[in-house]
Amino acid sequence: MNKPIFLILFALGLTACDQVGQKLGLEDPAKKEARMEPEAKAVGSACRQSGRAIEDCYSIYGWLPKAGIYAGWREMDEYMRENKLETIVPQLPPPEAPGSKKKKAAQQAASETEAKADTEKKPEKH
Repeated sequence: MNKPIFLILFALGLTACDQVGQKLGLEDPAKKEARMEPEAKAVGSACRQSGRAIEDCYSIYGWLPKAGIYAGWREMDEYMRENKLETIVPQLPPPEAPGSKKKKAAQQAASETEAKADTEKKPEKH
């Protein structure tokens, strides 16, 4: 009697493995790319409409697949050429790439320490 109950509970536990794996970051790469493809196309389209270069989009949105960004950028380029649409100038600065805040903080700290070292090394003139 215990064995069938255990098997049923085990089978029910396995049904959520995909969700648990996704939460832990153990997602199948093919599924992850398929999930991120529409977002990458939307980002590529928005980059083209705002007049941003494709290379800039790649660097800003490095976590998205480049093929999807390019596909969206190309589709929007064709659409804008067919309908003779002008680019829209972005009102906000581009978002920073993930991890760039840490790099900026490290660079600022390094430049501050260099500035302090330079002021300490220079002898004062009397």
